[in-house]
Amino acid sequence: MKHYFEFEKLGTSYRQEFIGGMTTFLAMAYILAVNPLTLSLAGVKGLPASMHMDQGAVFVATALAAAIGSIIMGLLGKYPLALAPGMGLNAFFAYTVVLGYQIPWQHALGAVLISGVFFFLLTLTGIREKLINAIPVDLKHAVGAGIGVYITFIGLKGAGIIVNNDSTLVALGDLSKGPALLAIFGIFITVILMTRGFKGAVFFGMILTAIVGMIFGLIDVPHRVVDTVPSIEPTFGAVFSSFGDASFWSTQMIGVILTFFFVDFFDNAGTLVAVAGQAGLMKDDKLPNAGRALVSDSIATIVGAVVGTSTTTSYIESTSGVAAGARTGFASLVTAGFFILSLFFFPLLSVVTSSVTAPALVIVGVLMVSNLRLIKWDKFEIAVPAFLTMITMPLTYSIATGIAIGFIFYPITMIVKGKMKEIHPVMYFFFIIFLLYFIFLK
Repeated sequence: MKHYFEFEKLGTSYRQEFIGGMTTFLAMAYILAVNPLTLSLAGVKGLPASMHMDQGAVFVATALAAAIGSIIMGLLGKYPLALAPGMGLNAFFAYTVVLGYQIPWQHALGAVLISGVFFFLLTLTGIREKLINAIPVDLKHAVGAGIGVYITFIGLKGAGIIVNNDSTLVALGDLSKGPALLAIFGIFITVILMTRGFKGAVFFGMILTAIVGMIFGLIDVPHRVVDTVPSIEPTFGAVFSSFGDASFWSTQMIGVILTFFFVDFFDNAGTLVAVAGQAGLMKDDKLPNAGRALVSDSIATIVGAVVGTSTTTSYIESTSGVAAGARTGFASLVTAGFFILSLFFFPLLSVVTSSVTAPALVIVGVLMVSNLRLIKWDKFEIAVPAFLTMITMPLTYSIATGIAIGFIFYPITMIVKGKMKEIHPVMYFFFIIFLLYFIFLK
C-alpha cells in the first residue's frame, strides 16, 4: 500500500493520511443530512407524495455514492480528493427540475446518468479538457459564485429568515420565531468556528445547532443513535424507469442535462486544481493523472444516479484534509470508510431540520462566492455576462437560467466590443443551444 501510493516520495505516512482523510470527512459530513432533506423536498409542504424522494433511501444513496466515488478516486486517481453529491447541483435537481419544472425525480436521475455517461466518454477522448478550456474563466467563476448565492438563499428561506412577500417578492421573516432564531444561532456559531480555523467547522456547527434545538424543544430528541441501515429500494435503479417514458425525451430535458453537465464541468475541474495545488502535486502547472481523476468523477456520477442521488462530484472541503496532512489517495479511502460507517447512524438525521442545515448552506455559499474576486470587473464586456450569470440564479430560482443567460450575453458583448477573435468557436455552439433552450423551454 505504501509503495502504491508513494508514501516515501510524497513524505507522508499512514497516520498522516488517516488524520487527513478523517478531517475531510468531518468537513463534508454535512452532506449526509443536507442531501436527503434537499432531494426529498422535505421543507416544501402540500406536494403529492410522488414528488418526495424517500429520505432514508437518499441518505443511503448519498453515503454509498460518496464512499464509492472516493474509493475510485483514491485507487484510480490517487488524489487526496473525496467525492459526494454536490451542493448546488442537488438544489438544481430538487428546486428547479422537480419542483419548478414539475419533472419526476426519476427523470431527473436519468438526466444525471446521461450527463455522467457523456463525461465518461468525453474524458476518454480528451475532449472534456478542451471544452473546459474553451469556456472563459470569468464565466466559470461567475457560475460558482451564482450557485453560492442561490444555495444561501435556499438556506435562509428554509429557516424562515427570508420569507415570501406579495409586495416585494421577498422580505425579512419573523426573527422571534424559534426556527429562525435557531438558524441564526447556528450561523453565528459556525462563522466563529470557521473564523478560528476549526477543522470540520460546518459539521460541528450543525451538531451544536441541533443540540441547542433539542434543549429548547425546537427539535425532537431521537429515540436511538444507531440502527439498521434504511432500505435503498425506493431509489435504487429507479433511474432506468425514466428511459421508457416518452415524456423524458423532451427539449426541456436537454436543457436539464446540459446544466448538470456544465455545472459539474466547472466544479470538478476547479476543485481538482485547487486540491492538487494545495497538496503540491502540480507538475509544471499540469495535473499528473488528470485523466484518471476525471474518469473517477464521471464513474461516481453514474453510480450515484443508479443508487439514487444527484450528481456526485469532487469536494473543495478536501482541502481541509490536505491542510491536515493528506497527500495521497489513501486519505480518500479513509474518508470513504467513514461514509460507510455513517450508514448505521440514520436515526440522527431526524434532528437535522432546515434550521440546522441553514448555517451549512450559508457557509458553503460564502466559500463559493469568493470566486467573484477573480472576475475582470473592469472590463464591461466581461462584467455584464458574469453579473447576469450570478444574479439570475437566485432571482429566477434556477441555476440553468443563470448559465444560459450568461452564455448568451458573452458572445454578444464580446462581438460588440470588437473582440470576436477572442471568442472560442465552442461558445457560439453554446449560444445557439441556450437560445433554443429559452425558445422551447415552455
